[in-house]
Amino acid sequence: MIIGERIKELRLEKGLTQLQLGKNIGVSQKAIDYWERAVNEPKASYIVKLAEFFGVSSDYLLGLED
Repeated sequence: MIIGERIKELRLEKGLTQLQLGKNIGVSQKAIDYWERAVNEPKASYIVKLAEFFGVSSDYLLGLED
């Protein structure tokens, strides 16, 4: 799943752990882990929070644009 790959890539670029990212957007470390491993996908509200946090568009996270 592209969104998981993008979340992990952006998180690592910022030098953050899964726990640190989770605290910044209000979810558990386990949620971040599940998203990155494509166990499940974030809700729309968290996609917006991730996009704002990383300074990218929701479309980028979803793989609709490069």
